[in-house]
Amino acid sequence: MLWWGVAAALLANVLYSTGFVLEKRALSALPALCTRQPARVVRHLVGSPLWLGGSLALAAGFAAQLAVYRTLPLAAAQGIFVSGLVLLLLLSSVVLGERTSGRERQGIVAILVALVLVVASLQGDDARAIARTAPPARLLAIAVPSLAAGLLLYASAERRARRRHRLPTAGVPYGVAVGLLYGVSSLAIKGVSGLLTTRDIPGAAAELFRSPYPYLLVFTGATGLVLSQTALQRCRASVIVPVCSTVTCVFTVACGTVAFGEPLPAEPVRLALRLGGTAVALSVLLALPRHDRGAPARAPDPAPATTSSAARDPSASELSAGESPAGEPPSPLTELSHEAR
Repeated sequence: MLWWGVAAALLANVLYSTGFVLEKRALSALPALCTRQPARVVRHLVGSPLWLGGSLALAAGFAAQLAVYRTLPLAAAQGIFVSGLVLLLLLSSVVLGERTSGRERQGIVAILVALVLVVASLQGDDARAIARTAPPARLLAIAVPSLAAGLLLYASAERRARRRHRLPTAGVPYGVAVGLLYGVSSLAIKGVSGLLTTRDIPGAAAELFRSPYPYLLVFTGATGLVLSQTALQRCRASVIVPVCSTVTCVFTVACGTVAFGEPLPAEPVRLALRLGGTAVALSVLLALPRHDRGAPARAPDPAPATTSSAARDPSASELSAGESPAGEPPSPLTELSHEAR
């Protein structure tokens, strides 16, 4: 059963990476999204066939994730999920044309090491350590403050992005904020997977709706949709998704192990492999750059006042010319940096 769980986790990685890349490609053709207009965000998203295709891939990944949590402990499952960042970075480079930095390429190697360590820590007796549910009070004591912290961090990142003379953000604060929301969502998915059964379906459904899991899923799904898609449009997928996935992984392992009471391996070697793999995954987050210093920039609109101002100030004219090569379409990140100015 454990190796079926590993296969399901790898399949989920492929589906999630494909879905994120398709959504990112669709977002580049949509008008600028704003978190203060969630209904408008959803209307634009559902009107894009390419974005809907990416969403279907993510939904299939969600189904695979349910199977994973029924067969693997939380720590092992998250360690394998992080390996999907390698595929995501490769797809971002090939499909989206996003260039990865040296530190991001080092992150790919670190993620592969983390995958090897976590898989090596698996053993047959882990199947007996898989918890099904968590005490609601304990789960909510973890989930509510985490959701509040994620929303506050996202709002703070939005405020900082509007400041003048600020470097364009690479998306790390957005990724951390969304990662906290999706970390809570992972705990809810874990709880739902433990209550699913083919025996006594009405009773299982009643128990499910008496638990906090479906309501946490609805909240994190709706809020995460608006926040993640807005951030993904503004910043590179090769930064947003790895940061979000790493935060989700670490949060789920640390808080999920406590909430669901899943014991770590008792053998010192397997424990070191499990914890070492998680620590390596966390190092990926610390290695990523915080700003896109080489990001192109463009004036938001060629207003006459801007043109005359540039003509009076040669340095401003040179900066504008250096920031926006002729004929290149503006990126959402570029528009965000000029909004901040």
